[in-house]
Amino acid sequence: MIGIVIVAHGGLAREFLAAVEHVVGRQPGIRAIAIDPDSDRAAKQREICEAADRVDTGGGVVVATDMFGGSPSNLSLRACAQEDRHIVYGANLPLLIKLAKSRHLPMAEAIQRALMAGRKYIDTISGPIGTVVPMTQARTATHG
Repeated sequence: MIGIVIVAHGGLAREFLAAVEHVVGRQPGIRAIAIDPDSDRAAKQREICEAADRVDTGGGVVVATDMFGGSPSNLSLRACAQEDRHIVYGANLPLLIKLAKSRHLPMAEAIQRALMAGRKYIDTISGPIGTVVPMTQARTATHG
C-alpha cells in the first residue's frame, strides 16, 4: 500500500488530513507535517524523511505538498530521493481523497488518478440563478 505524507504551510496539512478522513474514514499510513514561518528547516526536513520512512510499507510513498517551489516542496526533496517516492505538488482536497482511495494501486496509476481528480474539480460557476453552468461546460459548448 502506498504511504502518504502531506506537507503544507501552517496548519493546512493537518486540516487536509482531517478532511480526507472525514470523507473516506480513518487512514493508517498517512502523516501530516506543518511548515510554519519559524520552523527549523533542518528539523522539518528530518521530520519529513522520518515520516516517509514510517509510512513506507513497500508500496512507495507520495509526499503531497501545497505548492511547487515553496518550503514544503523544497524540504520534501530529500525524503523523495529514494526510488518509489514521489512529490505531488499543488494538492487540493479532491486530489488527496482520490490518492487515499487509490493507495492499493500501482504508484503511477494512483498518482495519475489523483492528479486527474485534483484538476477535474477546479472550475468556476457562472450564470443566472437557476441556470448555473460550470465554466468548463460553457467553454466546451461555445468552442466545440
